[in-house]
Amino acid sequence: MAIGPDEQTPEETPMSNGDEDYGQLIDDYSHFAPPAEGEVLQGTVLSVTDKDVIVDFGYKSEGLVPKEQFVQPDGSVSVRAGDVIDVMVDRQGIQPEGYILLSHSRARGLRAWDNLEKAHHDGLILSGRVLERVKGGLSVDVGVIAFMPGSQIDVRPIHNLDTWVGKDIPVKIVKLNRRRGNVVVSRKIAIEDDLNARKSAALTDLGEGSVVTGTVKNLTEYGAFIDLGGIDGLLHVSDMSHGRVTHPNEVVNVGDEITVKVLKFDKDKERISLGLKQLIPDPWESVNERYPMGAKVIGRVVSVTDYGAFIELEAGVEGLIHISEMTWSRRMKHPSKVVHVGDQVEAVVLEVKPKDRRVSLGIKQLEADPWTTVADRYAIGSVVEGRVRKLTDFGAFIEIEEGIDGLVHISDLSWTKRVKHPSEVLKKGQLVQAVILQIDAANRRLSLGVKQLQPDAWESFFRSHVVGDTVRGRACRAAAFGVFVELAPGVEALCHRSEIPEGIGGGTTESPLPIGEEFDFKIIRMIESEKKIGLSLRAVAEDEEKDRLNDYRRQAAAATSTIEEVMNIRGKDED
Repeated sequence: MAIGPDEQTPEETPMSNGDEDYGQLIDDYSHFAPPAEGEVLQGTVLSVTDKDVIVDFGYKSEGLVPKEQFVQPDGSVSVRAGDVIDVMVDRQGIQPEGYILLSHSRARGLRAWDNLEKAHHDGLILSGRVLERVKGGLSVDVGVIAFMPGSQIDVRPIHNLDTWVGKDIPVKIVKLNRRRGNVVVSRKIAIEDDLNARKSAALTDLGEGSVVTGTVKNLTEYGAFIDLGGIDGLLHVSDMSHGRVTHPNEVVNVGDEITVKVLKFDKDKERISLGLKQLIPDPWESVNERYPMGAKVIGRVVSVTDYGAFIELEAGVEGLIHISEMTWSRRMKHPSKVVHVGDQVEAVVLEVKPKDRRVSLGIKQLEADPWTTVADRYAIGSVVEGRVRKLTDFGAFIEIEEGIDGLVHISDLSWTKRVKHPSEVLKKGQLVQAVILQIDAANRRLSLGVKQLQPDAWESFFRSHVVGDTVRGRACRAAAFGVFVELAPGVEALCHRSEIPEGIGGGTTESPLPIGEEFDFKIIRMIESEKKIGLSLRAVAEDEEKDRLNDYRRQAAAATSTIEEVMNIRGKDED
């Protein structure tokens, strides 16, 4: 039976429906076909096992990614169930039974290169992590390992590249070669636009006296550079604190965010001077209130010099203990004999000059001044003992106790010896006795004498002789007007030329009497107050002549008397 073109057999109708169902079935199961090689897919992590990461990437079979592709340098795994990751079929490895082998690292690399090419083309800024320092620069992870030259790290030269390792930084791609796998990036270019914008804004807003916030960018010996947002200012070490600062790291550290005051601003040269101490009151403004004269204070020794020691009373306020204010004694050679850096010392405020920023301190004032009681403890004429502290041309200083020195004038060293310098009699450091001659506590002066320990030869001579006495003496020195005669040790008298008869004693033109020879002299003048004695050799000769004449007269008288007696006897006999 023939069938018309518009007629269908019962068998044909099911077949027609079957074709449609089969096509639908093919569409429904088309995703079970493996993806094209090199195609990057997205998958969801189902679980993480000891060796693999199981991923659902939209196909009949699930995929396996080796777990080692997610292990971080610290040993941790970077994914967990539910994470969406990039994968691609890995046909090079051994396919696990019931799974499709996938590669996350290859997919990540391909995706990264796509992103890098787009960023390079569009001039986009990427985020990268510095991995390590390499020759000439740094190694940076931007999805692939890129190289950043040292000159491209910052707008300023960087000397220590190691400080950048581990940091996340913005970069721009300056060179890319996908075929060779080379990428060169620059942080300098990435931040320049932002820096210029912020710098322009900062220059507009900044002004002398304004208070701004910045970040410590770099430290030097003389201060710290503060990033104010596109432009740097210098915080000099002298403007960090009212106190003593040896190095900026005592106050700030790199990375600190601090508030500072603009002290000077040169917009043309883009130079900014900043201050930190100017934000707090100057302690010198009220120093008089905290340290009145006579007050006892405690401070720390921060410096010792040849002339004294500086004491930190508080941050920004230091006082000076002059070497003369350390002890009542004058034998102090150096302040280090009393104090050392770091010592905590007590002192007395002597003077405060806020305008000059000076505080004068003293240590010796903690003890009584020995000169205030010296007159009560010593009497004129008393004998004391002390050590020779210093020798000068005019005498010797003897310390009789701590802080009390007395002067032995060169004229008070010996009654008899002509002393030209004290070193002829005394030695430095020698322990000697002396007599107190005068006490002047107000002027801190004490007069001593050494020769006074022995009787005064002059005094003894004047007490035992008078004008007219005949004395024995030795010619010791010739002078134009006569000869000096030594009458006793330390006692000299003058015999004037007019009192020396010519031809007596064998004198010469230079010396009327031979030096060294002894003669008898007559005292013709005595002035005790001036210690002067006048002698005469002529008077002795005249006395001797008178004595001879008197002897002759006595002899003549005796002879006359004898003759008279003989004549008388004869007369009696004649009678």
